Amino acid sequence: MNSVNIVEVIVAGLLILLGFLAVNSKKMITAIIYLSLSSMLAVLSFAIMKAPDVAITEAVIGSGLITAVFLFTLLVFKKVGDE
Repeated sequence: MNSVNIVEVIVAGLLILLGFLAVNSKKMITAIIYLSLSSMLAVLSFAIMKAPDVAITEAVIGSGLITAVFLFTLLVFKKVGDE
């Protein structure tokens, strides 16, 4: 077992752990953070699998855009709930 396989196993385990934590978190902001971290780990796993085009797409859309949309939506709902 070489070092690349060990890294793949660690990344896969962390992806499963972060997915479980995101589903079971009590606060929405922590769920968003866990989902963003799992998306960044997916970027790492795509880079390890030598798929740079998919990694770049996941980084831009999955990690950046989706996280921003989730955070913006959470802020809008908190402002509506305050009124």
